[in-house]
Amino acid sequence: MKIEMTESQEDKRSAFRNFTDERIKPYADEFDREEKLPDALIENLAGHGYLSSVIPCDFSGLGLDMVTFGLLNEEIGRGCSSVRSLITVHAMVSYAILRWGNLEQKNKWLPKLAKGEKIAAFALTEPNVGSDVRKIETEIQLESSAYVVTGRKKWTTFGQIADLFLIFGRCEGKIIAILLEKNSRGMKTKPIRGLLGIRASMGSDIELDRCEVPVENVLGGVGFGLSTVAMSALDLGRYSVAWGCVGIGQACLEACLDYARSRRQFGKPINRHQLIQEMIANMVTNVKAARLLCYNAGCLKEEGEQSSIAETLIAKYFSSTMVPRVASDAVQIHGGNGCGSHHPVQRYFRDAKVMEIIEGSSQMQQIMISQQAYVEFEKKRRNVEVEK
Repeated sequence: MKIEMTESQEDKRSAFRNFTDERIKPYADEFDREEKLPDALIENLAGHGYLSSVIPCDFSGLGLDMVTFGLLNEEIGRGCSSVRSLITVHAMVSYAILRWGNLEQKNKWLPKLAKGEKIAAFALTEPNVGSDVRKIETEIQLESSAYVVTGRKKWTTFGQIADLFLIFGRCEGKIIAILLEKNSRGMKTKPIRGLLGIRASMGSDIELDRCEVPVENVLGGVGFGLSTVAMSALDLGRYSVAWGCVGIGQACLEACLDYARSRRQFGKPINRHQLIQEMIANMVTNVKAARLLCYNAGCLKEEGEQSSIAETLIAKYFSSTMVPRVASDAVQIHGGNGCGSHHPVQRYFRDAKVMEIIEGSSQMQQIMISQQAYVEFEKKRRNVEVEK
């Protein structure tokens, strides 16, 4: 099988890379220190259509194919994981509305999300609920002509600036997804500061005290919140994060190739020392392997193959576990300089660790990959028995 990008994909990748090198990479450490993204950058992302990547042209979006969407996440992630996080969560909510919303909901929200007039946030995690999302505690009750939402959400990426929140809660014992607008009565957001990584992702905790939401803001219906709305959005999120990990890995590699050719020790550039070469060789191999897994998942998604979900799990697991090793070696190659704020590898190192946790921890990926392997094994075994 020959893996080859189309001319259009190559052109778009070049555009993504140029944008990142000009508008993001030189300022990423500043974003990290200030723990926020400037309004001008977000407006720039919207102006280039990067916030509308998964929204079809019919709703004012770019309508990128899945591979090109992945390339966008890699290149933006190469510059700043926090900026990539905005693209991820905004796309997750946009995709949820596109796939599960009715025509009225699509017409109301998608053009605004595409143009960046509204920023979206995905609110699933709670103080007592992480990986075990079936135990959601937020209560959503139908009272008269509106739903009333009471509960707490935690680690909501870009919750500080979001205009539209996709909230998940329990209604009549079943999970429901509902669209909640910013500044709804009874809603309070508390900024999260001092994160280990992706510090400019402007996360927040959310308190919901009897927030009233119109019935027309329910997405997919009662009982469809988790198995359909959340799972499909999380699948897209894993895919986005996997490509973002490739971006961090590529950034580490480029930083080390540049540093190791100019840094001299023992009378020669350190890139001529075999142990440095070993670390760089491992970086190259791991980043390329992760990119191929992501590319494979993207092609399957574009073709509508059911197997894309399992392949995305594998891509996310491998990418998110390889990149902390790559980032650790990047700091090691930089030595003491790698521990200082004047070299971005220390930021890559911190961001890389977060990738093992968000959109499903490495352990959850392992469980799901293993379960899928047994499903496939049993299917093949039964087919063999039938043939006999």
